[in-house]
Amino acid sequence: MPRRTMIEAIRDAMAVAMEGDDDVVVFGEDVGYFGGVFRCTQGLQARFGKSRCFDAPISELGIVGAAVGMAAYGLKPCIEIQFADYMYPAYDQIVSEAARLRYRSGGQFTAPMVVRMPTGGGIFGGQTHSQSPEALFTHVAGLKTVVPSNPYDAKGLLIAAIEDPDPVIFLEPKRLYNGPFDGHHDRPVTPWARHDLGEVPDGHYTVPLGKAAIRREGKAVTVLAYGTIVHVAEAAAVETGIDAEVIDLRTLLPLDMETIEASVRKTGRCVIAHEATLTSGFGAELAALVQESCFYHLEAPIVRVAGWDTPYPHAQEWAYFPGPERVGRALRAAMEG
Repeated sequence: MPRRTMIEAIRDAMAVAMEGDDDVVVFGEDVGYFGGVFRCTQGLQARFGKSRCFDAPISELGIVGAAVGMAAYGLKPCIEIQFADYMYPAYDQIVSEAARLRYRSGGQFTAPMVVRMPTGGGIFGGQTHSQSPEALFTHVAGLKTVVPSNPYDAKGLLIAAIEDPDPVIFLEPKRLYNGPFDGHHDRPVTPWARHDLGEVPDGHYTVPLGKAAIRREGKAVTVLAYGTIVHVAEAAAVETGIDAEVIDLRTLLPLDMETIEASVRKTGRCVIAHEATLTSGFGAELAALVQESCFYHLEAPIVRVAGWDTPYPHAQEWAYFPGPERVGRALRAAMEG
């Protein structure tokens, strides 16, 4: 089976979708001839032509607005916002138009579109290239939100997102593009070619939206994570020697509460980890849901570990990033609570 980076898996997903459905179009800033800032769309214009993969003006509002109109007309746009940090000018179009189209039209129109965005830090991008804005989308009725942690899932989830009849926010952890990252920035990068989840089948397959994956089985404590922090949580479990069960949520909405509840009821403890800022982060919603559904099974308070409530710093990036040491402290706190 071929092994691919996450960049190559995402590119292959778009190619498979475009090959199978002429209504699928790809566009955004520099995604055509240049192939995107991270090269996720490289070669698509040459293969499918300038009417199927093309460059857009530097206007995120315009890119999303055009995609909403295309989707209402019957096309299936898969658009790229160059960095998740750049989505703010387009937020009104995402929230007020794309997310509301099915509801406001009484089901006469839908918005089958995907908004791809590189997200998160770990590449010294500073405050305007490192944000994790997933909670801004999970708060909005009508949107689905996806965060893959590996190439296999990235391809399957993206194809499923493109085929979905409603708008999907597809957040790609940029630190994972070329290899898994366990939070140890001072160690050599491990390529996806040496990781089992770097095996990505050719052709069409999907990973269903709304289904989590158990990445590491354990009996002592449940860790809920997504994106880059899945690998950090696995590393923290090994380094602390705590028998943690690591759940990769994969999609934040729809959320796989069945898998979460089964794990927390088994372990009796829960740690929630994400890279986004702590206050009003998606971890707060997870904590509330676990508290509501697993209260009588919890043997200790739920522990959250996340980014600090500051802009993402450049010089102190690794003090901000919730690495294995901080996640390990959260695991120990849950065990001692």
